[in-house]
Amino acid sequence: MAVLKSLRLGVDVGGTNTDGVIIDPTREGEENRGILAWHKEPTTTDPSFGIARAITAMFEAAGTNPSSIGSVTIGTTHFVNAVVTRDASRLCKVAVIRLCGPFTKHSPPCIGWPKSLRNIVLGHSARLKGGLEVDGSLISDIDEEEILEQAHVIKERGIGVVVVNGVFSPIDTVELQEERAAAIIRREIPGVDVVLSKHVSNLGFLERENAAILNASILKFARQTIASFQLAIAAIGLTCPIFITQNDGTVLTCDSAARLPIRTFSSGPTNSMRGAAFLVGRGEYKGKSLMVVDIGGTTSDVGLLLPNGFPRQKSAYSELSGVRMNFNYPDVKSIGLGGGSLVRKIDGRLTVGPESVGYKLSEKALVFNGDTATATDYTVAGSGDISIGDVEKVRGILVQQDVKDYQKEIKRMIEAVIDSMKTSPEDIPVLLVGGGAVIAPDALKGASCVIKPQWSGVANAIGAAMARVSTVIDTVKSTENLSTKELVANISEEVKQKTIKAGATEASIEIVEIETFPLAYIDHKTRFIIRAAGDFDFSRLGDLTEVDGTVDTTTIEDIAAPADVKIGAPLTPQDDEEEELKAPEVDYSTYKPKVQDRLWYLSETDLHWIATGCYILGTGGGGSPYPAMLAVRAIMRFGGTITIKNPVDLKDDDQVGSGVGVGSPTVAMERMAADELLESQTELYKYYQGDRPTAMIATEIGGVNGMMGFILGSSPVMNVPVIDGDWMGRAYPVAWQSMLNVCNERPLKPSAVACCDGNGNNIYIPAVSSLQKLEKVVRATLGQLGSNMMAANAPYTGAQTKSWVIEHTLSQAWRIGRAVARARKENRVDTVAESIIDAVGGPGAGRVLFKGKVVGVERTLIDGHIYGEVIIEGTATDERYSALPLEFTGRVKVPFKNENIAVIKLHEGQRNIPGKENNEDVLAIAPDLISIIDAQNGEAIGSPEYRYGLLVIVLGIAASDKWTSTQRAIDIGGPKGFSMDHLEYRPLGKFVKPVSVIDEYNS
Repeated sequence: MAVLKSLRLGVDVGGTNTDGVIIDPTREGEENRGILAWHKEPTTTDPSFGIARAITAMFEAAGTNPSSIGSVTIGTTHFVNAVVTRDASRLCKVAVIRLCGPFTKHSPPCIGWPKSLRNIVLGHSARLKGGLEVDGSLISDIDEEEILEQAHVIKERGIGVVVVNGVFSPIDTVELQEERAAAIIRREIPGVDVVLSKHVSNLGFLERENAAILNASILKFARQTIASFQLAIAAIGLTCPIFITQNDGTVLTCDSAARLPIRTFSSGPTNSMRGAAFLVGRGEYKGKSLMVVDIGGTTSDVGLLLPNGFPRQKSAYSELSGVRMNFNYPDVKSIGLGGGSLVRKIDGRLTVGPESVGYKLSEKALVFNGDTATATDYTVAGSGDISIGDVEKVRGILVQQDVKDYQKEIKRMIEAVIDSMKTSPEDIPVLLVGGGAVIAPDALKGASCVIKPQWSGVANAIGAAMARVSTVIDTVKSTENLSTKELVANISEEVKQKTIKAGATEASIEIVEIETFPLAYIDHKTRFIIRAAGDFDFSRLGDLTEVDGTVDTTTIEDIAAPADVKIGAPLTPQDDEEEELKAPEVDYSTYKPKVQDRLWYLSETDLHWIATGCYILGTGGGGSPYPAMLAVRAIMRFGGTITIKNPVDLKDDDQVGSGVGVGSPTVAMERMAADELLESQTELYKYYQGDRPTAMIATEIGGVNGMMGFILGSSPVMNVPVIDGDWMGRAYPVAWQSMLNVCNERPLKPSAVACCDGNGNNIYIPAVSSLQKLEKVVRATLGQLGSNMMAANAPYTGAQTKSWVIEHTLSQAWRIGRAVARARKENRVDTVAESIIDAVGGPGAGRVLFKGKVVGVERTLIDGHIYGEVIIEGTATDERYSALPLEFTGRVKVPFKNENIAVIKLHEGQRNIPGKENNEDVLAIAPDLISIIDAQNGEAIGSPEYRYGLLVIVLGIAASDKWTSTQRAIDIGGPKGFSMDHLEYRPLGKFVKPVSVIDEYNS
């Protein structure tokens, strides 16, 4: 008999089945892993009924009773389903209060959301005084009268939930602006729910806000759903604490889950992966990477379990139902293969899925006397070991050749998805779990072994029962008095203590994630992200403290019965109203950009493609074009027209102006733009005596600055076309690495520059002696203006522009973006890199240099710039696009100074010492373009986003011949320009001049 209160009960509520398990963790080392009972119960319309039935059945099977249970942990998909299906009956209207001062003006709440979801959720929004700079100083203090005024509006509109989002609020430990604003709102609107963005996610203003809004919209539904869980469990006689699993493999108390239901999104696949780890965790596979294939009734979810026992997470950003967030999500790929998948012959070929009979398997499948051929039927027909239903009937109906074809097809499907998720070419152990695991073969290509552990059918419930506790600290600290190493140690101890307070045993806690990011252009400031995890301390189950420091005092007696929102209400999907975040759907075979009278009229499709291409051309730097792309799209939707002009069509006396964002990407993603871009132009022409621009040009095509010309050109102040070209052909870290410097025998003397920070600080520079001097002046200014500002440059003539411009780079970005979008649309992401190379001129103009996983990142701050290197370990081979005798095995390093500088092959045992690299090991080097893209979606990954575990592809693209035809150009843009004088430039390939969209499509 188990010791009193020692047992753990796990339940996972899926769309088809509710799975349960009872585990005695004190007997984990025994052959049965301490599993006393398990049960599968069909999920009921009100999920609490299915939960109660599953638990009752397990009590009977185990011969135990409620007094033996120390905790109940539940995993559920109900909250995420409410968002995915746009279920208006479960989503509430939300008011959004921004504490931002003048900033974020051009990216209002829910920008980029699908229209149908935005219309359901967003009820009111306002931008108010408040917000912090990156160093903790004030943008402005909050204004209580402003907040009171908005509270009255919210109350009048009957909105019951409010999100408060402040600039740099995650690092606000002194001013507590979000907390103070929330207190005012609660005082004025009794009973209102207030969600603080800092409690939901980390740095990244728009993405954090999106997550907070989604969280707020499902608060009421989540509270009532969790109440129904608690009531059902109390009715059985259980008096133990109840926990809800979150999407990183750890748990929340019911109180916390009711306040932060977004943390439960995608917890189902995570539970299965954690359960799989538990089932094999004590043997030879402990501490190793494992591929987990969770096969259900409709889909198979495949993910990589890291040696630390947690699932690999997705890259820097995730997307749910068209909403972009910076929220941790497990990196899971799903395919339409499950026990209920339909098996059919189409044009003589046997197909499996993606359609499925789902939860109706027991009445639809042939083996259960139904009339539909399913994967379960074909599995039973082809196996001598499975005996369920009417086996002989199925074997008599199904043709044996079809059975063999079926076995080949599901083997191919599973092998393909495993291969796409692997991080190295070596075979890897594969764990098959889930109720549908029986359909999978016992041997798979790419698998060192295939394991179907006992109880794999309820791995999701096991993962829930054995979930751990974790906490994270994401903060910015000064390194002036303490070293980075010392600060990591201090924060690690702080996060460990935080994890103990959240309920973990001290001895079990381990640090599972450490990331450091020095902040560009700010002396002695570094961002730290440190996560810890540990096992539950069951001796303290009655005295747990929540992650945010509040105590969970909720008891069964406090829970009211669910009221006006029915837990079991049918899902009611809403139509997407063609406003997804991605580019509008087009027919790639017929789509043509609008070009008339040699002007290219930008469409939303063009804009999306150009934004994608700009980030890839940013070569790791330049900042994400995403916020600027949304701002440009808003201009277009409000009737603005954006035109693009071929530089060859310029008149000699035309005036070509430019505006550029300067500063830290970390600041730019948090302190989003106000009016500083246009304000800097206005300031410039207050003092500058020359002619105003007749056209605008991007200073650099790479990154966010590739978008700036569109904002300026379409503004009522300018209203001029944008030139199809730029001064760099990529992104460079300093102003003097541009054609304005290269194409002049002596350094160019800019006549005037105006700088604005958007918060009332404007600086006019009448003249400087050189671009090098301008760089130093601007960088010094940055430190006083929050490390981010906009600058307006005096215009150059049409004749100068035609001579110096790198032509048709907007066309090049457009073609790159189109290639990425098309690869995704046609499910060819595995060859997206090759599509990009084709878009820039083919194998002679570019090359897939390396494919692999990020296994190391180092960063340091020197003279305001982020220097560092990323180490990538190879995962595959591809002879078609690799002109060098190089297989994608071993390791390469990519040093960067904001932008990527080179790709250098590392040899086994070689010490990685900067400055000691060998020319023979250089695979590519600036001025050629080196871009790192996400292998899972083809999007660029910027150097601030490099982190361990990302699957990436390293691309090399030949630089414009203006960068390679003279020694002066090579000195400025090549190794010497990055202080890597010990290396020499050798061309990657032969530059192919981008084809002008205007020339190709002019009508």
